[in-house]
Amino acid sequence: MVSRVGVSEDFRKQVLGYGLTTAQILYRMPDHPSLLQTYVWQNYDLFPKFPALKDFLAFWEEKLEGPLFSVTVAHSKLIKPAELRAVDGVFRLH
Repeated sequence: MVSRVGVSEDFRKQVLGYGLTTAQILYRMPDHPSLLQTYVWQNYDLFPKFPALKDFLAFWEEKLEGPLFSVTVAHSKLIKPAELRAVDGVFRLH
C-alpha cells in the first residue's frame, strides 16, 4: 500500500522501529488432536512486546478451533545502522 506522498506503510513502520516478525505456530488439528499442523504468520511488529502477534494469537484462541501447541518467534529490524570496522593497513595490488 502506497500513500499519497509515495512512502509505503511498511517503510513508515520500519522507520518507527518496527521489524519483520515471523512466527511458526504449531496447533492441534480440531478433528484429530494427536496431529499437529503448522502455520507461518509474518508481519511488522515491535520487539520485545509484539503487540500485533499477541492480537493475532488472541484472535486465534477466540475464533479458531485448533488449540495452540507452540509458537516460535523470529524478529529482525530491517533498518539498522551500517556495520563498519576499522582497517589497520592498506594493500596495493600491482
